[in-house]
Amino acid sequence: MIQKAALFAAKAHEGMMRKGSRIPYIYHPMEVALIVAQLTDDPEVIAAAYLHDVLEDTSVTPEELGAAFGSRVLSFVQAESEDKSLSWKERKASTIAHLKQASYEVKILTLGDKLSNMRSTARDYMVIGDEIWQRFNEKHRESHRWYLDGILDGLQELKDSAQFQELKRLYHMVYEA
Repeated sequence: MIQKAALFAAKAHEGMMRKGSRIPYIYHPMEVALIVAQLTDDPEVIAAAYLHDVLEDTSVTPEELGAAFGSRVLSFVQAESEDKSLSWKERKASTIAHLKQASYEVKILTLGDKLSNMRSTARDYMVIGDEIWQRFNEKHRESHRWYLDGILDGLQELKDSAQFQELKRLYHMVYEA
């Protein structure tokens, strides 16, 4: 199932690049899956890590994803997907609110996703500083800080993990520099 999810994600994200870079997008779901695999051996959660952005960022439908991977994987991916019809602030507020009631598995997925994103942000922040915020739909650093504050709060169940501690370190490096 994990290999099938990796191939499915690679095909779905084919030709896409990470924001503000020439890095193929598939490296992000690959990194998320590696992080998640350090936190669980559940193949459906690891598969969902590879697939976490396919509903949000590609033409893959929930029906296609469910048919290929089953309802449990679909539910994990849907829990990680944002409603793009909402504003940035509304999407992030919804994510924070849902995270508070999310299952342990969804929290693991969220931690993997946010840690991967924060690694990328911190790396680029070291090179270009505050110019980095211009890459994003939301251009204000303090808005991103507010969002990560909510994510860290929602992931307290995982606070003893090395991955949570890394996310926290990177947060401090970028937002308290």
